[in-house]
Amino acid sequence: MQPQIVELDARALEHRLTALVQILADSVALGAAIGFMDSLTHDEAARFWRESVRPEIVAGRRILFAAQHRGDMLGTVQLITGMPLKQPHRCEIAKMIVHPRARRLGLGRALMTRAIDRARELGKTLITLDTRTGDVAEPLYASVGFEVAGVIPEYAWDPDGKAKHATTYMYRRI
Repeated sequence: MQPQIVELDARALEHRLTALVQILADSVALGAAIGFMDSLTHDEAARFWRESVRPEIVAGRRILFAAQHRGDMLGTVQLITGMPLKQPHRCEIAKMIVHPRARRLGLGRALMTRAIDRARELGKTLITLDTRTGDVAEPLYASVGFEVAGVIPEYAWDPDGKAKHATTYMYRRI
């Protein structure tokens, strides 16, 4: 069964908030380097979706995609389209998350493919992203056409706060 990829508007975000919180919190708790420490609470995760993501969706600067598989929402990715005036041709991938129990089912590839297609529909010609160097997602990004632009050492703390990791910047021309 193929995953279904849907765009979530602000209303759908609220309707699916419990699933979004669970995907984010469970992923961070198991070490996902997506901008949060592993002490992330469900309340903090809910605030992230409501206060950081939702206003950007409402303003038309971000598109939120969700992957549904067998009736459950198990992954998300964001396409940031609100760029500086000198960069209307580009967009960014952010917070590509697949719930740990749903990895290796093709959800990440389906999410990335839909985000790339949507960027193309919007007339974008360049997509960028960053990922923890050596992360399991790095080969996925390469397999859908992203190339390495460079690596920044000691970019961020691992979610457990014990060490810093490098970040790999990647890009894809459309």
